[in-house]
Amino acid sequence: MRKWLAAIFVLCAGLFACSRKPASDTLVMVIESSPTSLDPRIGIDSQSELIDKLMFDALVRRDEHFNLQPFLAERWDIPDPKTYIFHLRHGVRFHNGQPLTSRDVKWTFDTIMSGKLRTTKAGTYDPVQSIETPDEYTVVFHLKQPTATLLWNLSDGGIGIVPYGSGTDFNQHPVGSGPFRFVSLQADKDVVLERNDDYWGERAHVQRVVFNIVPDMTTRALELRKGSADLALNSTTPDMNLALQQEPNLNIIRGAGTGVTYLELNLRDPILKDVRVRQALAYAIDRGPLIRYIWRDTARPAASILPPQSWAYDPEVRQYDHNPQKARELLDAAGYPEVHGVRFHLTMKTSTQENTRLLAAVLQQQLRDVGIALDIRSLEFATFFADVTHGAFQLYSLRWIGGNEDPDIFEDVFYSTNTPPRRANRGYYANRRVDELIDDARNSLDPERRKKDYFEVQRILAEELPSINLWYQDNVLVHTRRVKNLTLSPSSNYDFIKTAEIAP
Repeated sequence: MRKWLAAIFVLCAGLFACSRKPASDTLVMVIESSPTSLDPRIGIDSQSELIDKLMFDALVRRDEHFNLQPFLAERWDIPDPKTYIFHLRHGVRFHNGQPLTSRDVKWTFDTIMSGKLRTTKAGTYDPVQSIETPDEYTVVFHLKQPTATLLWNLSDGGIGIVPYGSGTDFNQHPVGSGPFRFVSLQADKDVVLERNDDYWGERAHVQRVVFNIVPDMTTRALELRKGSADLALNSTTPDMNLALQQEPNLNIIRGAGTGVTYLELNLRDPILKDVRVRQALAYAIDRGPLIRYIWRDTARPAASILPPQSWAYDPEVRQYDHNPQKARELLDAAGYPEVHGVRFHLTMKTSTQENTRLLAAVLQQQLRDVGIALDIRSLEFATFFADVTHGAFQLYSLRWIGGNEDPDIFEDVFYSTNTPPRRANRGYYANRRVDELIDDARNSLDPERRKKDYFEVQRILAEELPSINLWYQDNVLVHTRRVKNLTLSPSSNYDFIKTAEIAP
């Protein structure tokens, strides 16, 4: 494998002879796809949220243990379960020089909740009745009912504060208050940020960051090898990483991650609406070889959408060990006998990202063993993601990154009314008991009661399988040795760019 990869490097190197090495004050990171929207009120794909986190600040931040800490809000008070009073930090300015005040905070959330913007984040703030601003540095959230998840939903990574008056075209010229400011975005080419020298917090070390959009994994690896790119996070295959770690100018950092790869099933589909078929799929998938040979042991099997680090994670939740005979029995019972070796066809949509296409190819082989013919359709990411968010699929695979670190993910993904385009229940799952448990957990401030509710939710989901959790992916950062002071977060965000330094 290493010889084969080296041969690719030699054959392809001439194609990229024109690639330039980064300037001494510029950090270049290669990413797989363009962000769909750099408006933090709208963008929900991983690149949008990861890049937004560098440009926008939130009221609250998540620390390395997923505990919530002050950020734009220096402190907050909860005089009663339906009232949250935030006291804003003084002296914070947007990148255009405008002071950040309570008016901006109110505008950010009012535009989401009022329907002025077409955004799936609107449902997240349904529990908010109203927002008051008694003075420039005080914001009061009044809730319809006690909501334990409010603070998490006001934290960085999921939302950022935008200036008062920001409209529907804000994505074209985003203005935040974070450590980096927006310079330019060219779809399918690059996103350019520069350091905010007037940042209220710790100032970044690098002057400029360029996110080069390179859909092809081999090309990303070549750019790293040649030194025309500095960084790639979780965007090269484990086999490619084995080759890259032999390069004298490259280094690889690896750490346990919380992001979960999952297989989504469309429950409106006449085949997949049968729970026996969904369970058969889970038994037919053999995670062991996938993790061992494709991911080179840089992943761990997942039984829940929550990572094991979460306080609400149920370690006893049902798991589906590889059992093709059990899969065949379930498919027979569901009324799908084999005819010339095929029971039925399913279509899995993927992006052009290499790891996802490779996963689909292996699943195609494994499902064939139980009589399921899996057809694969690879689409450019924007088209693929549009189909996903509109429910135009039978199967697809993506990762939850960051958002699954809090159990409120269950409400976003599995609550029966949170279907697209409103929210992320893309498989159109509906279970009244799950809705009741989620409501009870969200409305309670008792951690033990919430934990009990979420344990039951996980056990129901493991039985009914609206989606199949595959594995938790390790974070792997490949970087040139000219870049120093890099620290990986379990959340696989881009926070390391804030501390990165370029060696002279």
